[in-house]
Amino acid sequence: MAKTKTTFFCQNCGAQYSKWQGKCTSCGEWNTIAEEVIQKAEKVSWKPSSATAKRAAKPLRVSEISAVSEARMNTKNNELNRVLGGGLVPGSLTLLGGEPGIGKSTLMLQVALQLPYKTLYVSGEESAQQIKMRAERIQPVSENCFILTETKTQNIFRNIEETEPDIVVIDSIQTLHTDHIESSAGSISQIRETTTELIKFAKETATPVILIGHITKDGNIAGPKILEHMVDTVLQFEGDRNHVYRILRSHKNRFGSTNELGIYEMQGSGLREVSNPSEILISKNEEDLSGTAIAATLEGMRPLMIEIQALVSSAVYGTPQRSATGYNAKRLNMLLAVLEKRAGFKLGAKDVFLNVTGGISVDDPAIDLAVVAAVLSSNIDVAIDKSLCFAAEVGLAGEVRPVTRVEQRILEAEKLGFGSIIVSKHCKFPKLKFTINIIKVAKVHDVVRHLFG
Repeated sequence: MAKTKTTFFCQNCGAQYSKWQGKCTSCGEWNTIAEEVIQKAEKVSWKPSSATAKRAAKPLRVSEISAVSEARMNTKNNELNRVLGGGLVPGSLTLLGGEPGIGKSTLMLQVALQLPYKTLYVSGEESAQQIKMRAERIQPVSENCFILTETKTQNIFRNIEETEPDIVVIDSIQTLHTDHIESSAGSISQIRETTTELIKFAKETATPVILIGHITKDGNIAGPKILEHMVDTVLQFEGDRNHVYRILRSHKNRFGSTNELGIYEMQGSGLREVSNPSEILISKNEEDLSGTAIAATLEGMRPLMIEIQALVSSAVYGTPQRSATGYNAKRLNMLLAVLEKRAGFKLGAKDVFLNVTGGISVDDPAIDLAVVAAVLSSNIDVAIDKSLCFAAEVGLAGEVRPVTRVEQRILEAEKLGFGSIIVSKHCKFPKLKFTINIIKVAKVHDVVRHLFG
């Protein structure tokens, strides 16, 4: 019998060491290095077909490679299709991460129940009875979804050979373990080895595999960073458990854009797709309130109308507070400095609080003008007309700068019934006829004059 070999891995970043030490030199964390047993044995968990085994790779010229695009697999979920870039690519590995209780398992089970393909849902965290109770709540009848409660990859592949599914869902990758490694499930070496086996299976059989992953307290996906490099797509499921809305973002996508966004509403019967998110991001207040402004922003190819709320009050504790939720706090400080220097507003001794409603985070510079308008509205306690919205960037000289794809923003505002939109006078418009009133401005002074006289 061969001698058992051990090595040391950092449980935070996955760095490997020949001996134990207190501090990881790669990520700088203390007391994260643990010993793991490595068994060097010739074991095969997934046996490739004879055709695959005979095919040998050889170098080809770029001109010799056929560029036939494979048809994507429709998930019957429009929001997930949008974030993936049109559907699941055969042979791809997708990693879905999110906080505990946010709805990762609910989303994947709902997709598995609705798929028109034969789907194997492998759960290492819940029993079959628990999954059955959730499935009855989401969609009582499904002939294409098979449930397997197993954590050993060798047994999973044995069931895959018998079932021959079109799509495989793993919940979660941290619960799997393989006979190749003698460490506990969830360790660095186990996650790396089980993911490698699943990648080999997916690529050789052209079967898409969806992995659900846990995240750490810092918000990163648990396990080595190499896990995110190995998979084709990394999705993040975000939201506040105290709110009903959830946001699906793509952090990495080899087959599509990483700027797309999917929005869901958590209900008792599962996750409902929100096809028009602008309506949920704008409050339906009948009375006029100061400190609110509507901005036209873009998330990928999707235009959104979001509400910006600002509160400006006299500083009680001497040092003024600057707080922003869903918006970059440093950019807020920059805009406040522009208002004080270029527009003459004395905000240095006042507290400023900013909030983007709906619980989403926006980094689009096109909402700068709406932030400025909301701050000024709260400062002088005068409400902004509800039929007015904004789409422009503000520069350090106080100039109003143009933004990209302004015609999509204008069309979205027009569709939602806004009467006017304020943009930069330097915007280049296509030859389209808009029914909405377009107000062009060049300086912050022009905006203040138009809003407050």
